[in-house]
Amino acid sequence: MAVDLFAGIPVRDYAAAAAWYERLLGVPPAFLPKDTEAVWELAENRYLYIDVRPEHAGHAMHTLFVGDLDLRLAAIAGRGLEPVEQETYDNGVRKAIFRDPDGNEIGFGGGPV
Repeated sequence: MAVDLFAGIPVRDYAAAAAWYERLLGVPPAFLPKDTEAVWELAENRYLYIDVRPEHAGHAMHTLFVGDLDLRLAAIAGRGLEPVEQETYDNGVRKAIFRDPDGNEIGFGGGPV
């Protein structure tokens, strides 16, 4: 079964959020559907988008699993962002948590060390 994904993140300030997500993801948005929305393609048919919805901002929680977590974290650090928290679970899976300017949680996870 094919799975497509369009995961939304409500934000208060479009310009601040768009700049932060561009730093986090390392690329500009793939497209801009409207003045208050920016969309990044993470993989084929899998998207992360921000949309100005002040009344809901700060409540999103998304985790992206990547093939090489250390490489991803180093690239993000090179763009000036550091995780606010890192976790290692009993099975060896690791997760690094970032928070955008509104407090939305974006985690990057990867396999055992």
